[in-house]
Amino acid sequence: MRGPDRDGGPPSGPGTVPRTVPVERDDLGGDAVDVAPWLLHKVLVRGGRSGRIVEVEAYGGADDPASHAFGGPTARNAVMFGPAGHLYVYFTYGMHWCANVVCGPEGSAQAVLVRALTPLSGLEGMRTDRPPTFPDRDLCRGPARLCRALGITGADDGTDLLVPDGTVRLVDDGMPPPGRPASGPRIGISRAVDRPWRWWVTGDRHVSGRTGVV
Repeated sequence: MRGPDRDGGPPSGPGTVPRTVPVERDDLGGDAVDVAPWLLHKVLVRGGRSGRIVEVEAYGGADDPASHAFGGPTARNAVMFGPAGHLYVYFTYGMHWCANVVCGPEGSAQAVLVRALTPLSGLEGMRTDRPPTFPDRDLCRGPARLCRALGITGADDGTDLLVPDGTVRLVDDGMPPPGRPASGPRIGISRAVDRPWRWWVTGDRHVSGRTGVV
């Protein structure tokens, strides 16, 4: 039997990826503001590492000044203009990767930023290059940290998340989204700051921020 992790979180032994089924592409074909809360409790998997999505932010296309797609297609944001179900990975602050699930009709350039995960498996791998005192609670608490924990980089940009044997996968292990997720303004942006397009699982200790509750 595997024991608890260092701060009372998920088991920390070798672990296995939870039994899952692929997410359907049609489920991601709606507007980002509808898809984002639906993604809560889905599972993001890379190799033997996985985590349950507990915090997300929605980003529109041409009508959202905070979106990377607001100014039209570029080499950086090209994946956003493609079909739903692909992974859009971007580099920020010159040091961090962030992962997004492309959604909406093809060409609409909508995406959902994955802000936090509850680790489910592969914690030993997630701890790699972290100091021994680094709390397991923080391994996937924030978009940059979760990418580091799962090993997601720019090389994964454009990955089809719905392919069963894909490098990074988005799957469903049967846990439904919360009936009434908390919501509030998006974090770390300077435009369209009034839109309450961030959702999270109430009470989950892995959520990266809790201000602006609606």
